[in-house]
Amino acid sequence: MHIFDKLKNEPIIAYLSMEIALSSDMPTYSGGLGVLAGDTVRSAADLSLPFVAVTLISRKGYLNQKISPEGWQIEQPVEWEIEKILTPLPVQVEVEIEKRKVKVGAWVYPWKSARGTIVPVIFLDTNIPQNTPEDRSITDYLYGGDSRYRLKQEIVLGIGGSRILKALDLEVRKYHINEGHAALVTVELLQSFKNCDVEAVKNLCVFTTHTPVEAGHDKFPYDMVKDVLGEPIPLPLLKQLGGADCLNMTLLALNLSGYINGVAKKHREVSLNMFPGYDIHSITNGVHSYTWTSPGFQTLFDHYIPGWAQEPELLTRADIISNQEIWTVHQKEKARLLQLIKEKNNIEMDEEALTLGFARRMTAYKRPHFIFTDVERLKKINRAGKLQIVFAGKAHPHDFEGKKLIQQIIQYSRELSPEIKIAFLENYNLEVAKKIIAGVDIWVNTPMRPLEASGTSGMKAAHNGVINFSVLDGWWIEGCLEGITGWSIGPESEEDGNPQEIFQKEISDFYGKLEYVIVPTYYHHREQWIKLMKNSISKVASYFNAHRMMESYITEAYFHKPFLPLANGSIVKAEKN
Repeated sequence: MHIFDKLKNEPIIAYLSMEIALSSDMPTYSGGLGVLAGDTVRSAADLSLPFVAVTLISRKGYLNQKISPEGWQIEQPVEWEIEKILTPLPVQVEVEIEKRKVKVGAWVYPWKSARGTIVPVIFLDTNIPQNTPEDRSITDYLYGGDSRYRLKQEIVLGIGGSRILKALDLEVRKYHINEGHAALVTVELLQSFKNCDVEAVKNLCVFTTHTPVEAGHDKFPYDMVKDVLGEPIPLPLLKQLGGADCLNMTLLALNLSGYINGVAKKHREVSLNMFPGYDIHSITNGVHSYTWTSPGFQTLFDHYIPGWAQEPELLTRADIISNQEIWTVHQKEKARLLQLIKEKNNIEMDEEALTLGFARRMTAYKRPHFIFTDVERLKKINRAGKLQIVFAGKAHPHDFEGKKLIQQIIQYSRELSPEIKIAFLENYNLEVAKKIIAGVDIWVNTPMRPLEASGTSGMKAAHNGVINFSVLDGWWIEGCLEGITGWSIGPESEEDGNPQEIFQKEISDFYGKLEYVIVPTYYHHREQWIKLMKNSISKVASYFNAHRMMESYITEAYFHKPFLPLANGSIVKAEKN
């Protein structure tokens, strides 16, 4: 409990997220949302913020991915050694689920920064002997089960999380709701104010929405809500705040948060179109620089740019690093990746070949198969300059199309071998990601626009001098300086033509730039290639990092003191926000 003592001196930021990725040994994450949450925790610690994160323990993880001989994903539960990693907290609270009292316990992991600052990460757990077997399993599987199971998890996260913080005697300045999964914290807060004071709750809540896809917003029918959640606040009020037809968690958070943001400038525009009338800001995501910089580049930056880890904006000075050292370090990281591929996939790849990387959640809108749209053209390019491709990523257990995409990639890898070597690394996790983003030469991203809220994998690659080649969506709209920091795929906007015209432009750009720009530069203009690598570090990594992101949250959302209008028309700065 002593790790919370210092946090009792001032109000804290309570960051609630369904998943948080801190270590591959703690499989409490599935993908980008959790990885972002982990980087948020790391930067909060580096910046010495009064910060506590709250998440679910996910005892059986998300999934352990195996690829069958036929190329199909097989999911297995992930059993991890909770007692050896986390420390139990001597507090329990109760939440009501299906008219039963369900006990919620908690564990803590003290994330410690290099400066010694600790951010406690609290893991909520219902696997308590007093609970029924059904209730004990609520915190087993991340994103597992059906809608009813999901609603139970969100009760534990939002309501149980708030109560655990109270039981720990922590005063909360702001509740940061990271995606709609944690939106029920607003219902718990409404209960605590006389007459369900909406404005008082809004003053306490910050909401970050990550989802530009309508289907990605959690919605629950009110019959289910009444049965599972009950009626903690009057149903007419809940419908007014969360939607008339069903409980929309995003809408609930939008209506009860005083500060709302999307995760890129483009995502703000998309969110405003989805939810017109709301004051939605943008804070573009970033990644934790030290975590995602490979050991070789860490050493290089330490030598040339002292202090870069704590002040990533100093990476703008990457031009002073010698070309030979940049290239030597990159080739060593590439060799490490190719050694992993040899060990895992028994595929011998070439350290001198132009290596493309694509690693992210395997789902249809990410279009991982895009590169195979014209296989004959790909073969032609490969004859001009040798190509090899590295894939990784998991599909949701219920996403058959995502699993089919993995199977198609495996099939292409066999059909094109040995002419073009293609590796699919199974069980994508933090450690595999670190090797891929540092070891490839080009980072490829081909989402269907405008469905990429932000994306962060390309930012990680940039910290290692890897060059981005991406559709102009999410963060890359802000990061792309054509031919300077990387290359774009397709027109500037999804409005520049009908879907078929846009697709044809994307195909033309992808193969045209690969054949006539990227391959010739890599093989015949090495000095220019290294200049692009330096630009990736100095112009991309220096800005798209979590320290800059957290500094924006500090000034705009957490500690901002608004100017309030007075009856006489003058203004006064609020003493407490």
